[in-house]
Amino acid sequence: LCASAVMVSEFFSKLCKSAAGNRLLFPKSTEQIKGLASDLISESRKVLDSVAASKDAPSWDATIQPLANNDVIMSLGGVICDFPQHVFTDKSLRDAATEADEELSAFGVEAGMRVDVFQAVEAFYQSNSSAIQGEDKRFVERMIRDFKRNGLHLPQEKRDEIKDLKNKMSKLSIAYQKNMNEENSSLEFSQEELPGMPSDWMQGLKTLESGKLEIKLNYPNVFPILKKCQRSETRRLVENAFNSRCKDTNKKILEDLVALRAEVAGKLGYETHSHYVLETRMAKDPTKVKEFLTDLAGKLSSLKSEEMNLLLEVKKEDCAKLGQEFDGKINPWDVRYLMNLVEEQKYSVDHEKLKQYFPMEHVVKQVLDIYQKILGFRFQKLDDAEVWHEEVECYEVLDDASGDLVGQFYLDLHPREGKYGHAACFGLQSGCELPDGSRQIPVAAMVANFTKSSDPSKPSLMLHDEVETLLHEFGHVMHDICSQAKFAEFAGTAVERDFVEAPSQMMENFAWEAESLKLLSKHVETSEPLPDAEIDALCKARNANLGILETRQLILGLFDQAIHSMNSADVAEVFAEIQTRLWGIPPSPGTCMPASFGHLAGGYDAQYYGYMWSQVFSYDLFGRFKRDGILNKDTGLLYKECIISRGGTVDAMDMMRNFLGRDPSQDEFLRLKGL
Repeated sequence: LCASAVMVSEFFSKLCKSAAGNRLLFPKSTEQIKGLASDLISESRKVLDSVAASKDAPSWDATIQPLANNDVIMSLGGVICDFPQHVFTDKSLRDAATEADEELSAFGVEAGMRVDVFQAVEAFYQSNSSAIQGEDKRFVERMIRDFKRNGLHLPQEKRDEIKDLKNKMSKLSIAYQKNMNEENSSLEFSQEELPGMPSDWMQGLKTLESGKLEIKLNYPNVFPILKKCQRSETRRLVENAFNSRCKDTNKKILEDLVALRAEVAGKLGYETHSHYVLETRMAKDPTKVKEFLTDLAGKLSSLKSEEMNLLLEVKKEDCAKLGQEFDGKINPWDVRYLMNLVEEQKYSVDHEKLKQYFPMEHVVKQVLDIYQKILGFRFQKLDDAEVWHEEVECYEVLDDASGDLVGQFYLDLHPREGKYGHAACFGLQSGCELPDGSRQIPVAAMVANFTKSSDPSKPSLMLHDEVETLLHEFGHVMHDICSQAKFAEFAGTAVERDFVEAPSQMMENFAWEAESLKLLSKHVETSEPLPDAEIDALCKARNANLGILETRQLILGLFDQAIHSMNSADVAEVFAEIQTRLWGIPPSPGTCMPASFGHLAGGYDAQYYGYMWSQVFSYDLFGRFKRDGILNKDTGLLYKECIISRGGTVDAMDMMRNFLGRDPSQDEFLRLKGL
């Protein structure tokens, strides 16, 4: 797997041994991280030099296979170096991981700009294109495409300019995420300033020396307040602070990224950054994306207006009930609170009562059982596995029929200081072929921030939307685990970015079906599943506030497209204009939500529309399960074969056709949305 027998670090030596199983290593010192990053770069550079030297006599063994081998080492080694920045408790290790990420990203830019390597690969393709087929040919053609998209067909001077700009972009993106991970600000309120908040939630708060309660600006604290707190001023302060996170640093970083991305796109001959990005996505061009988003916004417009009017009526009644002044408008800090009241009053759904049916230990077990059943797997917890925190669990995945080891995954589900602040799947080890013909098993981690019980004797309880999030993110984990790709380049979730959410969004539907809800629920005291009446009310409420919520997603997608169709942008102003125009509610003065919109610095630039785009496909996919039975194993195995085992080896549209037996359609999406 490696070019040189001389190894500087123990970690790199271990990586270079072709071995089955989980090959992840967890650094214990900053020196291990720095040493591995240095070795990865120096050894990879030797591989690239060797490939470049094969230009005059290119062959698969001398030109292509070494690059595939290098991908395996670099992807795994890169994860070992940079994953700690998202989950480790030791800040020195997080900082070292961030620095390593910067170094490896800079080297990635350098490697992608190697004209001599490009020439060697192109020379091989020109003389062997008819001799290679299938995934092999796709791999070579993908490399050539990406080299050209890096500008390697341009003069040296312009290539150097692009390389410099890309390095700046890489550093800025890493800095943006580091600022988000390290953000630790908080507010403090007295108990009297938190009326309406559940007692179990209140018990989980830290009491400060002042006697007030500390409110960290993380999801388990902020969202419950915005939904349940009856004091408008408290909600206002929390919403303002939450949407002001990192604004003093990340606003400028995002604006610099927008300008740099536009500059690179221009040098590469593209009209905008959005044109550059979408060229390799399902949508293909910004015009098609804009048409999709604006058409959907038009379909939602009247529904959204009706819902906003209803919220205003509910607010007037609530203000009268609580003896508060009614200001005649909906403010940003009112929206979640009023939507929650609509669900309680119109649909008789009380999420605080509902969570009594969703103790986390039971929900996690049942989610795993659902995936095992439909995908033909068996999960076994590994009690002696090395993990990065005592709360993390590791499981191995076995094929239920053969008993063969398929992969491993980790669950890291509760918040802690310095940890990645959202919910995400991290692909840690690619499921792909090794040089000796054996397979490297896929390994992935689900990282989330679900509320943890403040009383060790009582179970942690999940809100229904957290159950939905668990189903979604674990769907990404399974997408990684099912990988049958030959090359690391195509492994797991390496599909078109505007399709990558579809498999996970499809699994969200299991949180809305009576059959699966009976499995997922178990009352914390009686052990009874969710009653039929509660299930019926919950499912009817699925489209409650639909116009408002879906328009919010469209706002984010249109904002992303807007700034990446500009040469420069004041991101707060652009966001405010779009939100005010589509939602009718301007952002709170002085806030800057884009400063904490991590997707736009984390690989979703000009691609956030993909959440709505892929949602259309997700409903179509689930329609097949709905027809055959949502827990039908045969349908699940077909889904695994046609969709989530293929990775990027097949275009998404072809995967959809293979599973559905027809072209994808919007019909199911529009029907289920009531549109």
